[in-house]
Amino acid sequence: IVSPLSTGAAGVLVGHPFDTVKVRLQVQSVDKPLYRGTYHCFQSIIRQESVFGLYKGIGSPMMGLTFINAIVFGVQGNTMRLLGQDTPMNQFLAGAAAGAIQCVICCPMELAKTRMQMQGTGEKKSTRKLYKNSLDCLARIYNREGLRGVNRGMLTTLIRETPGFGVYFLAYDVLTRSLGCEPDDRYMIPKLLFAGGMAGIASWLSTYPVDVIKSRLQADGVGGVNQYSSIADCVRQSVRREGYMVFTRGLTSTLLRAFPVNAATFATVTLVLLNARGQEEGPKDCEAAQPSHHTPIQQQGQPSSM
Repeated sequence: IVSPLSTGAAGVLVGHPFDTVKVRLQVQSVDKPLYRGTYHCFQSIIRQESVFGLYKGIGSPMMGLTFINAIVFGVQGNTMRLLGQDTPMNQFLAGAAAGAIQCVICCPMELAKTRMQMQGTGEKKSTRKLYKNSLDCLARIYNREGLRGVNRGMLTTLIRETPGFGVYFLAYDVLTRSLGCEPDDRYMIPKLLFAGGMAGIASWLSTYPVDVIKSRLQADGVGGVNQYSSIADCVRQSVRREGYMVFTRGLTSTLLRAFPVNAATFATVTLVLLNARGQEEGPKDCEAAQPSHHTPIQQQGQPSSM
């Protein structure tokens, strides 16, 4: 009984500014770059668009996080029961299954988020807003492009989320086992926070190049002109113009975001668990706390979800 809404919301509030910076760096033009790096991007957005510029598109993950958490934790838990044994490999497989299925909601959610984050770049007050909010964004895309348009970037989302969630649950399982997590351990909460944060970082590192391509595909066509015809074309053009370092665009912001997002959600989970079960009892074991800490963000989800 940990509320998916409270745990996910904490992660979104902490991590969204970093995500906005990540997306801006990933999709900016190499010919006319607006930002020199992570810190300059933060500075520029606050100066040009106010602090609220960092929170553009936050409505989309806030709306989707409850559904995503319900799917992820439900699928992961049921898959673990079907697999029978609680082993690191089964944790990976269960996480991968959960990651794949939640793409149905994650992809449209991230499409709206990305479009909103790119809207009014460099403007304190947008003179011409294409989208009023995330729902309006999806509605307009659907009216113009149909279901295919709403699911733009679905394949790249699937390629990112499936192994990304697998690595997340595997890393968390290995770390909690290695660190030890006994109910009477005075350092149990810091250990859980550390394990979750590091698992989020591991997950992002494993799939980050795919996230760059996903962001570019979902941001493509905002100005009315489509630059990429396919995933392969996006990869080809990006590498030809910017070299292989293009796949690290926005990575600093992502890694800075990954740890605190998971730390925030872990802190929320721990507080709710302690409140529900009583401070003396606390969480009965590491595994009891496991399913409730994770956020699609990225995440990651995190992955954007992480």
